[in-house]
Amino acid sequence: MSVNQQAHTGPPYGQPQPGYPAYPQPGYGGQQIPGIPPSQYGAYNGPVTGYQQTGPPQGYFPSLGFPSKGSPVSLDSEASFAPNFIGSLRAPTTSGVPASTSGAAVPPGQSAYSQFGQGDVRNGIPASMVPLQRPSASQQFMPGTAPTSISQPATFQQYGPPPTSTQQLTNNMAGMQISSVSTSVPPPAGLGYGPLTSVPPASGSFTSTGSGQYVSYSSQGPPRPNLPHGLPPTSLSQGLPIAQPAVSGPPTSALRLPSQASGFAPPPTSAGVGTSNYPPAAGVSRLPTIQGASLPGQTVAGLLASQPNHVTSPPPQPSLAGPPPGPPITGLQGPPPPTHPPQPGYQLQQNGSFGQNRGTQPNYGAAYSGPANYASQPGPPPPPKRLDPDSIPSPIQVIEDDKNNRGSEPFVTGVRGQVPPLVTTNFLVKDQGNASPRYIRCTSYNIPSTSDMAKQSQVPLAAVIKPLATLPTEETPPYLVDHGEIGPIRCNRCKAYMCPFMQFIEGGRRFQCCFCSCVTEVPSHYFQHLDHTGRRVDYYDRPELSLGSYEFLATVDYCKNNKFPNPPAFIFMIDVSYNAIKSGLVKLICEELKTLLDYLPREGNMEESTIRVGFVTYNKVLHFYNVKSSLAQPQMMVVSDVADMFVPLLDGFLVNVSESRTVFNSLLDQIPEMFADTRETETVFAPVIQAGIEALKAAECAGKLFIFHTSLPIAEAPGKLKNRDDKKLINTEKEKTLFQPQTGFYSNLAKECVAQGCCVDLFLFPNQYLDVATLGVVPYQTGGSIYKYTYFQVETDQERFLNDLRRDVQKEVGFDAVMRVRTSTGIRATDFFGAFYMSNTTDVELAGLDCDKTITVEFKHDDKLSEDSGALLQCAVLYTSCAGQRRLRIHNLSLNCCTQLADLYRNCETDTLINYLAKFAYRGVLNNPVKTVRDTLINQCAQILACYRKNCASPSSAGQLILPECMKLLPVYLNCVLKSDVLQPGSDVTTDDRSYIRQIVTSMDVADTNVFFYPRLLPLTKVDLNSDSLPTAIRNSEERLSKGDIYLLENGLNMFLWVGVNVQQGLIQNLFGVSSFSQISNSMCALPVLDNPFSNRIRSIIDMFQSQRSRYMKLMIVKQEDKLDMLFKHFLMEDKSMNGGASYVDFLCHMHKEIRQLLS
Repeated sequence: MSVNQQAHTGPPYGQPQPGYPAYPQPGYGGQQIPGIPPSQYGAYNGPVTGYQQTGPPQGYFPSLGFPSKGSPVSLDSEASFAPNFIGSLRAPTTSGVPASTSGAAVPPGQSAYSQFGQGDVRNGIPASMVPLQRPSASQQFMPGTAPTSISQPATFQQYGPPPTSTQQLTNNMAGMQISSVSTSVPPPAGLGYGPLTSVPPASGSFTSTGSGQYVSYSSQGPPRPNLPHGLPPTSLSQGLPIAQPAVSGPPTSALRLPSQASGFAPPPTSAGVGTSNYPPAAGVSRLPTIQGASLPGQTVAGLLASQPNHVTSPPPQPSLAGPPPGPPITGLQGPPPPTHPPQPGYQLQQNGSFGQNRGTQPNYGAAYSGPANYASQPGPPPPPKRLDPDSIPSPIQVIEDDKNNRGSEPFVTGVRGQVPPLVTTNFLVKDQGNASPRYIRCTSYNIPSTSDMAKQSQVPLAAVIKPLATLPTEETPPYLVDHGEIGPIRCNRCKAYMCPFMQFIEGGRRFQCCFCSCVTEVPSHYFQHLDHTGRRVDYYDRPELSLGSYEFLATVDYCKNNKFPNPPAFIFMIDVSYNAIKSGLVKLICEELKTLLDYLPREGNMEESTIRVGFVTYNKVLHFYNVKSSLAQPQMMVVSDVADMFVPLLDGFLVNVSESRTVFNSLLDQIPEMFADTRETETVFAPVIQAGIEALKAAECAGKLFIFHTSLPIAEAPGKLKNRDDKKLINTEKEKTLFQPQTGFYSNLAKECVAQGCCVDLFLFPNQYLDVATLGVVPYQTGGSIYKYTYFQVETDQERFLNDLRRDVQKEVGFDAVMRVRTSTGIRATDFFGAFYMSNTTDVELAGLDCDKTITVEFKHDDKLSEDSGALLQCAVLYTSCAGQRRLRIHNLSLNCCTQLADLYRNCETDTLINYLAKFAYRGVLNNPVKTVRDTLINQCAQILACYRKNCASPSSAGQLILPECMKLLPVYLNCVLKSDVLQPGSDVTTDDRSYIRQIVTSMDVADTNVFFYPRLLPLTKVDLNSDSLPTAIRNSEERLSKGDIYLLENGLNMFLWVGVNVQQGLIQNLFGVSSFSQISNSMCALPVLDNPFSNRIRSIIDMFQSQRSRYMKLMIVKQEDKLDMLFKHFLMEDKSMNGGASYVDFLCHMHKEIRQLLS
């Protein structure tokens, strides 16, 4: 065949597919849309034969992945090829004949269906030098495969039986082996910050030495045979082995990816059903797939009106009228490619543990089974896949291995630079001098000793700090140390607080600071003798000498105006405009507050909370309430001059709950009645916050505002906003303006809030655009929280809202907080991410700091570090407790330093790295085009992995992708971040959704981002009813789902119960109380309480998941093939997404190509 044929290429990696209809939503008024006629196809039964498909809808253009950057390469060259994956990595059809939908032939010369000119590639990764030709629009589709373009030779045939001997296996696999990789001792290098620098070319030789102490968890057990395994070699290029390291050097995972020569392209994915079952990461409803072309006038049924957090969409859109089905349109095509004889093959291993070949992973279940034909045309059996997903690193396997290896023993923090167990592992912590990983997690526990080495490696050096984290009941909370009027002992020069790393000298009369080396006198009352090891004899009696985390009682010197603070106050500010009253929201809030006020946070041993409470209602004007205990009825005062806000009463506005209980109840009964007939639709927003600040000022206390708000504040007042939502800005230079506040007014307001210690928690109930990017500025900069309930309906959303409100009011919180991070000489904190305000370069100011908030800190070198002394961090937070006590919470952590890159890569934590990278990217979209942010992320990760390949791995074929053992999940998790709604939105993701996600992810901890980007998916039919243990999770891919099973998926914001069409009737009866699949209602948002073991166990698992997350997840019941099924698939992160996100397999190949380009 001709080598000069043009490659069929889709739009560049990461481009959304134009022309896809969004999930229509109920209109703003709440009206529902007429339903869609039943599908013309039967139930989906898994990989089937011969499913035919008509042409795609008008304007559809398959998004197929990554065009090649390079020029054409010769087909016989192994060393020079780069994987050029375009689209799903499925095998081509085995026949050489072009597939077509109907029998009609295409007249010669008829151009390929395309909405762009030939070779026209819209932004994304630079296109191939080869002129691009669009794939034919309508081709035969086989589930589990993809339509083949005519220029793709059919290289893969059905696998033969597995070889019976090592020799036979070796012969079968010529050129593709799973080999051992020994690692070399790398030259000194460093951790990268600042501008990304490309890695210089690899030098041709590596010495094979290195330390061999580290054994990866997955490699413990019997030694692995050095057997070749892999896919059958293709006629185009060599296949791709997976290599496991030998003993020396950091453990390595290597895999050989099948590669494409530039003259050929893998088959494009078909429009419509098929392999693109994959959502953008963060929970927004996915676009529906189109099966065939929609007929003119046909509408698509929308989602339920009310959806989880950010799973929202725009109002209904006109139905799509596609072209009527007709003959297939194909492009210019050469002669059919030759077919190749079948080649024997051997299954690659699975699950990313590249050792002996294993059976299927526990609880995976087989792929879809059973014969089924979509349109009843029989066809040939589906050909095998080109890269077995089981042969690439599996998040589930890594999580399970860590649980098995590190879940049983407590994590003792006494040793410097220990990498803790993963956040997904349940473990106990014993504090012996370093802070628990529940308080601080680092991207690496062994940091480069020089800035050059840091820049070379590009591994960001960061810590994710959660100062007030909640501990499990088995662990002791930090001790409170009271030094009396003298206050905490500190270094004279750098002001670091006394900690276990301080060195006492001269018999205990002085101590040398571990951060700045300054020597300080020990106050006489604090003096104690040293033992024979140089340690104070009261070492174990003092938390600040023996523990990593503890608290000091602060003296008056640490208080504002040198005056101890008053107890804080909570002010509830309720929108009483027409929308809020009509939806039943105001009545719901008032009813809940009657009981909730008894559960305000209090100090451990106090009988009742000292927090005072006040109430404000508002629409275009503000209403203040006097609830003094001596009154028989509450009094209302109206302030209509919103331009100059003041509080009309001082005495009686903020009161003690128990004293004014009857007046409160009376007020909460009256508010819904008072405003029941309101016609006022306009609201103000900024004056509400100003009123809260003024009230706290007058009471001379810090506090929190709970604001319940429904609409864009368009009433004439300070902070008035206009509707500036514009979908046309997406993927343009101006897209960043959508994330920026539309006025600087709210930033100034936030600054006033922080000065007063006024934190704002915002509950939003929008039916249309609300400008979260602007309204969220104040909660964000005051350390507050933001909650969003789009299309709020009392029946379906009250449980989620009330649970969020209860937790938000009751959780541990500190006020008027300042945090500073000190480091030992050689590194310093340079950058901070999270919900806070900074007026200088060192102090993080938080009007409020609760137990869920994290601050992510990045460090840079300012000098050389020593391997002997390591590096130290001390995080000190000064805050006012809910009882009004001024306290200092201290967390200390010691890290190792290294001069060898291999040591750095051996001690990284991928989950923390992803947490940092996501926050870095989500801040980046404020000032850069989204495409630039995505490219920066891909580039940085490619540099991290290329540096490892060049400096730490032993020489091997360029066709191998070699990953550090502890970073082998970096590609899959990074792809999840890239596919998230902030960085790659579907057309149904609103601007407000994106701003909302951007804001809440920025203060998430590592456990939250882990499950948010890669959701947890449990097979519930595998639950052991007699045990408390959970079944092993399965990977986020549609091919892992069995239609006889029920699955629970959660990502911290959303929860889905997916029911397959073939689930046993008994299970359906036990769980839903109905007799058949068709009777299950997908409008229910809670499982019925049925008294049988299966129902009890599943409900207890759901309750357990809810208790582990900081926000309540609304449960959505999804029936296979139902309208919500598309939304569910949006969260299957290893699959291709509807808005152009790559599948895991595709992205791994793309990363491999990027790494090879850096190395060459």
